[in-house]
Amino acid sequence: MPQARLPAADPDARWLGAVMHGAFLLLLAASLTRFLAHHSGAAREPWVIGLGLALAAAQLAPARGRLATRPGRLARLAVVTVLWVVLVLLAPSFAWCAVPLIYTALRTVPARAAIPLVAALTALVVSAEIRLSGGLDPNLVLLPPAVAGLAIAVFLHMERQAGRQRALIDDLRRTRRELAATERREGTLAERERLAVEIHDTLAQGLSSQQMLLQAADRTWERDPETARAHMRTAAGVAARNLAEARRFVHDLAPVELADGGTLDQALRAVADRESAESGLPVRLHLDGTPVPLPSATQAALLRIAQGALANIREHADASAAALTLSYLGDQVVLDIADDGTGFAPGEPAGSATHRRGHGLAAMRARLRQLGGHLTVESAPGEGTVISAAVPLEHQ
Repeated sequence: MPQARLPAADPDARWLGAVMHGAFLLLLAASLTRFLAHHSGAAREPWVIGLGLALAAAQLAPARGRLATRPGRLARLAVVTVLWVVLVLLAPSFAWCAVPLIYTALRTVPARAAIPLVAALTALVVSAEIRLSGGLDPNLVLLPPAVAGLAIAVFLHMERQAGRQRALIDDLRRTRRELAATERREGTLAERERLAVEIHDTLAQGLSSQQMLLQAADRTWERDPETARAHMRTAAGVAARNLAEARRFVHDLAPVELADGGTLDQALRAVADRESAESGLPVRLHLDGTPVPLPSATQAALLRIAQGALANIREHADASAAALTLSYLGDQVVLDIADDGTGFAPGEPAGSATHRRGHGLAAMRARLRQLGGHLTVESAPGEGTVISAAVPLEHQ
């Protein structure tokens, strides 16, 4: 069994120690008073007084320095026990000072050693009480062992309870550390996913547009230099915007279109106009309902979804027109992106149009999950595609 010793800094331990010291002083004073009242002037009187003072000094000495170590505590217990035994042999009145001594023994040594020691001390108490009474009294024989047994039982029960509480506290602390580590890992993974989505919806799409424009310029350079130069100028504009996005990305990951306090419909209109100018794909914007203020996270998510969907249309849909519809429906805001392109069949295998669009759709769904929203995709081969992103307003 582990050593039963509470930390000195524990307020409960200090309080209990103060109570035990107070009880010890009362018992010692009562015992000394009784001895002097019945044996004043006896030859052993100086020895009893001296041993009593020595016992008080040893018992009340603060547990500091070497006395705070295990060998120091054991040495003090041995000194206190020897002084008390000698004192009881000289003056049986001091027998009941064994109660604080029993407590000290239980706190200092393991139970397998403390119990025999307490039994020996109890036997000496019984012997001393019989000597004081001058005869055999059943109460004197039974009472000290009962008190000692009760003290041991209560102390061991409290010690086991304290051990269980310490184990529970250790388990809670370990669980808290594990939860904190798990939260850090999940936070890191979520941040990585968010960064991947941001990069996909900004830099990757911008680079894709530049590649398409440069390829178009290369194809038309010899036969139509002016058109090639126009493609080059447009690619330069895309590169400049990408650079601004990259700087904004490093700064706070906010979309450039929303950086200067613009509203979502203004940002969507700018995206639609830019897509129409750069790719030649006509993109219209429709507003439905009464606009309400939206949190920046919702505006950024819907804007990125629009950019990602238009990038998919440009690269995979072979569409002749596209439309953005922003609807305020009271309890939610919905952004629809529709095109009249080739469409696709949901569930197509890897390598198909669905697979090529997969990362963009997954990124959109990830964005909406963070806002409590959802993504709906309606498409069929040859019938175009409609992507609908809905975010509940009560979630904001």
